[in-house]
Formats: sequence, C-alpha cells, structure tokens
Amino acid sequence: MIKKRYFKTKDEVEVTFEWPKGEKTTETVAVSGDFTQWQATPLKLNKKKIFSLKLRLPKDSQYQFRYLINGSQWENDPSADDYIPNGLGSDNGLLSTHSNL
Repeated sequence: MIKKRYFKTKDEVEVTFEWPKGEKTTETVAVSGDFTQWQATPLKLNKKKIFSLKLRLPKDSQYQFRYLINGSQWENDPSADDYIPNGLGSDNGLLSTHSNL
C-alpha cells in the first residue's frame, strides 16, 4: 500500500510504502525503484505487523518500483498509480507524485 502526504510549502511528497507481514514465510521486504537507483532498500517491520518505509520524493514526478520479498520474489503494489512493462516479462508499479490539488 502506498500513502502520500503533500506539503503546501515544499516541492516534495512524503511517500510511505507498506507491505503486510501476512504469511509467516515473509521475513524481509525491500522496495527498489528509480528513486533508489534500483538498489533494494529494506522496509522495517512495525508493531502492527506491517513492513514500512517513508521517503520524501520530488513533486510532479513519476517513478517505477517493485517490492523484493525475502530477497528473491518480486511483487507489485496493488495500490500503485499504474503499471508499466519492464522489459523482463512483467510489469513495474508506477508511482506518481503529481498533485491533484
């Protein structure tokens, strides 16, 4: 799940990436995308059994991303703004930081 927080006085958006712990087999979750130069950035497991990570990204941009589960399984966020083919036979999630105000 993606949550976005827009600031009236800043040219950035606070984006929270969340992935539920769900199955007992989910040990690690990382997000990887344009904004991390496709390096896997770990999400932290919180008390509510949700992996999460907050980042601030520039406003009025679009980013491709995916989640890496347990270091080997790629997943898309069902709440992504859109999906785009990645050239590897699957899709990447698309995150938009364009303001709808």
